[in-house]
Amino acid sequence: MAFEITVASVDDVQRMARWAADEGWNPGKTDAYAFHATDPGAFLIGRLDGEPVTCISVVQYGRGFGFLGFYIARPAARGKGYGIQTWHAGMDRLVGRNVGLDGVPAQQGNYRKSGFRLAWNNVRYEGAPVQAAPPTGVSLVDARSIGFDRLAAYDRRFFPEARDSFLASWISQPERVAMVALRDGAVAGFGVMRNCQAGARIGPLHAETPDIASALFSAAAATLGATAVAVDIAGVNKAAVSWAEGLGLKPSFETARMYTGPDPAIDAAGLYGVASFELG
Repeated sequence: MAFEITVASVDDVQRMARWAADEGWNPGKTDAYAFHATDPGAFLIGRLDGEPVTCISVVQYGRGFGFLGFYIARPAARGKGYGIQTWHAGMDRLVGRNVGLDGVPAQQGNYRKSGFRLAWNNVRYEGAPVQAAPPTGVSLVDARSIGFDRLAAYDRRFFPEARDSFLASWISQPERVAMVALRDGAVAGFGVMRNCQAGARIGPLHAETPDIASALFSAAAATLGATAVAVDIAGVNKAAVSWAEGLGLKPSFETARMYTGPDPAIDAAGLYGVASFELG
């Protein structure tokens, strides 16, 4: 049998999103379009006699960071070495970078063998949105209505490298709401909520205070018409965990955030929700 790993097509990236849904990861309905626009060469697909059976994404951010996701082998192809071949092909694309991933905790041992170490755990919290008004002096506006340079600069505080291509596409896809909180004209919060295979998810969610996070969460859900929402809380921000539990949200899923290098310097105190387990 012939096994070949190539750069994925746009259709292949859509297929990868469907595979992720089959794994219970609940991707957004239009996430794949934003994913592909971020780094078109980052998505690899493995074919056995022409049939897609494995995949991985290995996105390059800036000069020194990379993020690995979508590492999937279809059930019939597991245990035959095709998955690890795909893994090595992906890691080859990120040589010399600090690489991050969000993997299921049960696979931590395998990731450690490849040079990753645990930084923190992310926990998905789910539940019904509650109404919350913005704090005094804070207004909420459409994120697409402010200068993109301001939005990108704010997001950069919470991510290891600039991710302008991702961000521009992420806020522009259909079936999602992107909002910014402004205080005295300055950006004090940012959130994107999108429809997913089941319910909705908000991410990224950045905020100066829990009250601002609640206001963005509430307003985005109301605008989108979402009645069930999930947010992936980064365990590095303990205040965010308390915030989610205070809203009555319940934990449902967990991943291990791991890096091959040191923990990146980010504004952890303002990181309430991870954008995507696939792209970071």
